[in-house]
Amino acid sequence: MARDPRASAEQLGLLDAAPTPVGAEGHRARMRNRLLTAGPDSLADHELIEMVLFVALPRRDTKPLARALLNRFGSFAAAIAAPLQELRAVEGLGEAGVAALKTVQAAALRLTRAEVMERPLLNHWDRLIDYLTAALARERVEQFRVLFLDSRNRLLADEAQARGTVNHTPVYPREVVRRALELHATALIVVHNHPSGDPTPSAQDVAVTREIRAAADALSIVLHDHVIVGNGRWLSFRREGLL
Repeated sequence: MARDPRASAEQLGLLDAAPTPVGAEGHRARMRNRLLTAGPDSLADHELIEMVLFVALPRRDTKPLARALLNRFGSFAAAIAAPLQELRAVEGLGEAGVAALKTVQAAALRLTRAEVMERPLLNHWDRLIDYLTAALARERVEQFRVLFLDSRNRLLADEAQARGTVNHTPVYPREVVRRALELHATALIVVHNHPSGDPTPSAQDVAVTREIRAAADALSIVLHDHVIVGNGRWLSFRREGLL
């Protein structure tokens, strides 16, 4: 008896197969498939930006917008870390697109921060530097942060104490110590960034560090280090013999 061609086709799944999307939808489907089968390294920076914008701008062809962002900011990382006002100035991005990029940045920071939580920071220095670099390396103005640690050098809190200009941030040692007492912290690591990209400490950086150390010592709080984050570079006061 002859085989039913229809039955054979159904067994092969050919009749029920969905048609391959064309145009922008086909492009998105191919990128999703590549991400899921070959991994994120198979996508270029502009393609990752496209995929982030897919959800926020479902009716837009996001490829030109992704390339515009990459041309303006230089990389995927720089695009998601760009200041809000600069992202809002990108034509066609809108609040939904800006929010999508900032959501990815927030997720990246939470992932890197999770790597340092509940662990003695001094024993996981590389992961701490990864977190600080992600948080501060692309900031356009100086930001002074304090990591408050418990008696086992685990992170109690990471707080921004002040934001300043492109080359100066006002720091008040008494406020740093007061906050440490509120959190029952027994040790500190202070951190700030140099938007210029050069982490070389200024004379003022050295003076402020000494003031914080003196205020902390008076209350038996240990200042473990002062880290300056540049763009792709960082400096530890303790490793440089400055603390």
